[in-house]
Amino acid sequence: MNITTNVGDIDRIARIVVGALLIILAFTPVIGWWGLIGIVPLATGIMRFCPAYSILGINTCKTEDGGENANNEGGGESANK
Repeated sequence: MNITTNVGDIDRIARIVVGALLIILAFTPVIGWWGLIGIVPLATGIMRFCPAYSILGINTCKTEDGGENANNEGGGESANK
């Protein structure tokens, strides 16, 4: 089974940080066990694949020419080389 990556670098870092923070907070009275939902963004950040992105046709990975992917919701312009 071949799974292509669809989570870009900035997206990946944000998912890992938020996921880890939620998991840490799960063991405090701040948010309790609901923080274990942080496993989802942590796992998708580590694997660089998000099933929801796949279903919605979103890809935040950079293209081979260095620009952002056309489906990226970030709104930035592609780099012209």
